[in-house]
Amino acid sequence: MATYPHLLAPLDLGFTTLKNRVLMGSMHTGLEETRDWNRVAEFYAERARGGVALMVTGGIGPNPEGSVAPGAAMMVSDEDIASHSIVTQRVHEAGGKIAMQILHAGRYAFGPKCVAPSPVKSPISPFPPNELDEDGIEKQISDIVEAARKAKLAGYDGVEIMGSEGYFLNQFIVTHTNKRTDRWGGSYENRIRLPIEVVRRTREATGTDFIIIYRLSMIDLVPNGSTFDEVVQLAQEIEKAGATIINTGIGWHEARIPTIATSVPRAAFAWVTKKLMGKVSIPVITSNRINTPEVAEEVLSTGCADMVSLARPMLADAYFVAKAEAGTADQIAPCIACNQACLDHTFGGKLTSCLVNPRACHETELPIVATWTAKKVAVVGAGPAGLSTAITAAQRGHTVTIFDKAEEVGGQLNMAKQIPGKEEFWGLVDWYRTMLDVAGVTVKLGTEATAEMLEGFDEVIIATGVLPRDPGIPGEDGPNVVSYVDVLRGKADVGKRVAVIGAGGIGFDVSEYLAHEGTSPTEDLPLWMKEWGVADPSEVRGGLAPEGPQPEPSAREITLLQRKKTKHGKGLGKTTGWIHRAALNMKDVNFVGGVNYERIDGEGLHVSFGEARENPTLIAADTVVLCAGQVSERSLADTLEAKGVTVHVIGGADVAAELDAKRAIDQGTRLAAGL
Repeated sequence: MATYPHLLAPLDLGFTTLKNRVLMGSMHTGLEETRDWNRVAEFYAERARGGVALMVTGGIGPNPEGSVAPGAAMMVSDEDIASHSIVTQRVHEAGGKIAMQILHAGRYAFGPKCVAPSPVKSPISPFPPNELDEDGIEKQISDIVEAARKAKLAGYDGVEIMGSEGYFLNQFIVTHTNKRTDRWGGSYENRIRLPIEVVRRTREATGTDFIIIYRLSMIDLVPNGSTFDEVVQLAQEIEKAGATIINTGIGWHEARIPTIATSVPRAAFAWVTKKLMGKVSIPVITSNRINTPEVAEEVLSTGCADMVSLARPMLADAYFVAKAEAGTADQIAPCIACNQACLDHTFGGKLTSCLVNPRACHETELPIVATWTAKKVAVVGAGPAGLSTAITAAQRGHTVTIFDKAEEVGGQLNMAKQIPGKEEFWGLVDWYRTMLDVAGVTVKLGTEATAEMLEGFDEVIIATGVLPRDPGIPGEDGPNVVSYVDVLRGKADVGKRVAVIGAGGIGFDVSEYLAHEGTSPTEDLPLWMKEWGVADPSEVRGGLAPEGPQPEPSAREITLLQRKKTKHGKGLGKTTGWIHRAALNMKDVNFVGGVNYERIDGEGLHVSFGEARENPTLIAADTVVLCAGQVSERSLADTLEAKGVTVHVIGGADVAAELDAKRAIDQGTRLAAGL
């Protein structure tokens, strides 16, 4: 308790007390849409058992037109009440509290019946919204209130009313989307009428012993967004209307500024919430990129908020709070904000999981249970695939030895962590190192495993990773040519003019690494804000700097090339690809596609274009960096199989698909769960 006195302090709400200051924020997991309510219940119950004081569900629609998409979960019927009751009962049995988020998507809804204050189409959804008349607005209010009433009947301790991120209520507040001239538009007082009325009537319908969280957009990050004086005015009116807690919303979904990706500094927006502290008398929650108890404690102890919202860190480790209480914070699996298995899955129509914890949202189908028969298990390769296998197998009771020819664990993660904006990978490697020790795995580093060494093991797992692919370009053996491994691991000298061959994930990473010099913006909040054009909403409307992004100039002149004619970065993460493209564009990296690599010489890289190999062009470069993909390193697996030894081949050794840690960790965990 003494280690995190602010984080672990109870919070008295008057009619109920929260046992600590941790809220599990709402996430669109897709779980509620499975209609497997036992599975939904187990997901939330696991977090309740892990010590979270209060959690919020994924967004639940109040009606068909307000739901994020056709088929999305709603709270509209007696059947819905009965289904959700399974969840609330399980959470209460586990000692937790849970609120249902009521999410009206407005113009963000992916359906032709979507509605909004004005017919202004969203850039992220395909349908123009239908403008609401007076009766339509009344219907939306009534439906939201009714959803809250039903939530209480289902056993929820409260609701979160989503008033930020550019969703329905937020759309009424901002002139960017509200062009009305009636009593719901025009003046600011008119534009905030809707959220105030929703909260007031929700309080009337649910009584005094029900938590109402209002998610309020404190910095919109879109043109014509709210000023901070307006944010304060709204917060005070929302308090008067009957809210129990105000939660911080940061940015709209259409904003062109990253808010939760790994390159965003930790607690990057806590200063925005701090500005509201003292302006209202109800508790205020801050959010975004708070992923360790230390960061959470600092945020609370410096008066930024009364409570912290951790969403995706609760995917990474359900027992975040319990481990903080027990003084074992070094065992908390860290959320690295990669987006790969959570947001990318959500926006790709897949069920959410977590790169570092494949059990997230899969608790019922991927149990990790003690083995009946302990085996001697050898794991070769201490990258993400091997590490996840070794730790999971040891946790189940197997005797595990892991081998790696390198002097440290982490494999390809040790290259990833060199990239500015991927500093979170340092903590991930540290966590793996800790967990090997805790699980009792025998670690043999600086050891190249041989077939003879692996004799006597009951199970042999080969996780030897990948090797750089040889693109076979004439002149690639020249002194001015290096591979991405040479750059990221070997710290090879790279000249001022660089040609990077291959525009996959590694090509982008290497380009960011080479474009950067000095302090990483991810570790310097003022520098990051300047780079992306974030300003104080007290000084500029919406928190968008009028001068726009002002990044540091690139340390090098970089050309990023690919054979494909498609847009650079098309294969990057669904929700992060645009960030990487924007970051390199801001550094004036030259994107060249549709090339043939003809040869490399002392002048640089010679290319041509198209099948006819036309328009021969010299890309003048002091250094050419090869990032032309990977091939599986399975020589040991092949040797063992030739000797008749049965092996399990996982990770990059199985499929060389970029540096796909998500697939590798999932594969390793599932293998170990079944050994």
